Amino acid sequence: MVFGWGKKKDEKTHNVPKQLEISLEDISEIVDNILHMRETQALTEIKSLRDMTQPLIKELVKIGQTLEKDNLAVDDIDKHLRIIVVRGKNQVIEVIKKDVSDLPIISIFEDTRNLDGILNQVLKKIGDVLGRQTRVIHIFAKKYAEKLKEILAQMNSNHSEIKQLLKNHDDSLNTSQKINDLLKMIMTSENEIKHNEQRISELKTSVNVLENKIESLNNSIKKIKNSKEYEGYLKLKQSLSKLNSEKSQIKNQIDSQFTKISRPLGRYEYISSDKEQRNLLSKLVENPIQTLVSKNKDLIIIILENIRKGILSGSISVKDVDKSMMQITETIEMLDSFIKQVDILREKIQNIESQMNEFDRGDLLKFEKELQKKFQEKDEQIQKLVAFENQIIQIHSQISKHKSLLETTLRQFTNIQYTIKKSS
Repeated sequence: MVFGWGKKKDEKTHNVPKQLEISLEDISEIVDNILHMRETQALTEIKSLRDMTQPLIKELVKIGQTLEKDNLAVDDIDKHLRIIVVRGKNQVIEVIKKDVSDLPIISIFEDTRNLDGILNQVLKKIGDVLGRQTRVIHIFAKKYAEKLKEILAQMNSNHSEIKQLLKNHDDSLNTSQKINDLLKMIMTSENEIKHNEQRISELKTSVNVLENKIESLNNSIKKIKNSKEYEGYLKLKQSLSKLNSEKSQIKNQIDSQFTKISRPLGRYEYISSDKEQRNLLSKLVENPIQTLVSKNKDLIIIILENIRKGILSGSISVKDVDKSMMQITETIEMLDSFIKQVDILREKIQNIESQMNEFDRGDLLKFEKELQKKFQEKDEQIQKLVAFENQIIQIHSQISKHKSLLETTLRQFTNIQYTIKKSS
């Protein structure tokens, strides 16, 4: 700075921090106490600096009043230079009159911000005007220049200390807020762990209840399956399975035979005007074994005979008339055998199914359905349980990181190396 004044250098001491153990519950109180103590101390020091600066303000005002009365012996100098000197002198006096006034009384810490602002403005305004008029002051008001420099240097030093005290206070506030934020995160995480542990306990109880229910259902199912009635039901079921295999063989034989005459059957279905015949023929083409029953025999023979006539008359075209006629005759001759096999098989199946229906499967089906449901519920509960356990592991990891950062921040704030006690 052209009209500059010095700045007081900060001196820092490096102390080895003490080591103490502390619980999370005690941290807020310790931080609040330290913050209050530092604020009180800073307030006292800033008050003292204000009181040291107030006389300097009065000296500035006096210098301004004295300078205003002093003509600086400019009568003998060049007219143009005299104008510059007078104008410079008046600017300095004007700034002192306008911007330099008694400093406010400091009662509470909030007042210190106002003091900082006022001092900052005073020093800036005077610094600016003296900077612009530095040659005028140093050459034509030399006796004032040294005094102004001395006063402003001391004021700037005091102001720098005030600013540093305010900065230290702000840093303490920010650090204390960081500590409180970490505390809240840790507390929130620990509460979340407690909640998850409670849910895990509830889920384990629920799983135990489900396991007991599953065991009870298994016993009920086992009791039914160990009964003579169920043993007879299984034998009937086995017999039915064999009959179904036999049914499959008969169906293949019938399907094979009717496949031989599928072309003329399809042609006849297309040209026939008899609704009853067309309906039966449609079923016969789609699923012969379901259609071959005694009551349909005569109508099936009529249909086959009409197809034979159609082939002979040429209304139903086939590639090989003789072969088609032979296959239709063969089919008609096999009808009795087919129908008899189907009727016997159907009777056997109906008889076995009737006997199987005598066994009441209602309880067994109900128990099996309920068992499946309980297994699904148990799997869902276990998945939730594992999810909560994994969350607890992750939260513990986060808490560990937060505590480590909290210990570091506490050390910076208090100059004491705290170790956070483990939760009981």
